[in-house]
Amino acid sequence: MARKRPEITDAELAVMKLLWQHGRMTVRGLTDTLYPAGKVAHYGTVQKLLERLQMKKYVKRDRKPWPFEFEPKLTREEWIGHRLQATADKFCKGSLAPLLSPLVKANLNRDQLNTLRHLLDAAQNVVQHN
Repeated sequence: MARKRPEITDAELAVMKLLWQHGRMTVRGLTDTLYPAGKVAHYGTVQKLLERLQMKKYVKRDRKPWPFEFEPKLTREEWIGHRLQATADKFCKGSLAPLLSPLVKANLNRDQLNTLRHLLDAAQNVVQHN
């Protein structure tokens, strides 16, 4: 069973989405994007969210530039993978297949099917070479 990562709240996820999109951001940049007509309290809220995300090891702070910049420590895809595996562990005895089959049966367009086919082929090549 994979090591369980801490949950991310909806508010923390909003911060993570911006960091995944922009890479590195300051507290001010995050605050201005999340709360365009924000007040001083919003700055403190974003600071607190970043502190929590640092404690959970989802973001890191670069103290070299001023103001400090924050960046994600894992990619969006890595986070999704951890969440899928946690769901598989909880509901499917660790097997991802029961989670993936509804996706395969969904109405995927040609591009999505080709992407999925490419990912499966790449995964099969890895398995064959190990």
